[in-house]
Formats: sequence, C-alpha cells, structure tokens
Amino acid sequence: MRVIVAEEPPDVAVVDVRMPPTHTDEGLRAAVRIRRERPSVGVLVLSQYVERRYAAQLFGADAAGVGYLLKDRVVEVDAFLDALVRVGGGGAAFDPEVVRSWSPAAAARIRWGA
Repeated sequence: MRVIVAEEPPDVAVVDVRMPPTHTDEGLRAAVRIRRERPSVGVLVLSQYVERRYAAQLFGADAAGVGYLLKDRVVEVDAFLDALVRVGGGGAAFDPEVVRSWSPAAAARIRWGA
C-alpha cells in the first residue's frame, strides 16, 4: 500500500486497522507512515471497535486529513461518503463512538482541520 501511495498519491487512503499478514495493526502502522511521509494524503481508518490508542497514535494533536470510523458506519453509505470527502479535503471525520471515548481534555487539544 505504501508503495502505491508513494508512486501515485490518492486524495484519501482507506485502511483497516487489522490487515494482512498478521491481522494485528498493520493497517494502522501503514496509516501512520502515510501521514508522516505524505501529509497531503488523507487517511480514513476503519476499525471494528473503539480503540482510543489507535486514534491517538494516528493523529496526535492534529486531526486534519484524518478519519476513524467504526465498520458499522461503512454500511451507512452517505456517512461514509461524507467522511471520504471531509478527509480528502483536509478535514476530520470521527465516529461518534470514538469521540465519546475521549476525555474532554484530550478532545480540546485536537486541531480539527478544514
């Protein structure tokens, strides 16, 4: 995935937290690396569960161009498409369950982007 993004950067890379070969956190590691190496590429991460450490690791204090959705939201096509557009435009898109899991102090430190 990183090779493809490096050769022909998309507007947004959509990744699952758990990807082959081990199905642990390869997708998240790829997303973090994409953000570091290609900050102009938006990253939309899909996860089965709310995992705050993954979201925090992905954006730190800058949520611009980042999204984190639970897979249940993907079946809501309009919500998924809206998230793609926002992340591709430099904004942020987070599942309400993910946001509810953050402490108010943590949420206040985040720069939400466009």
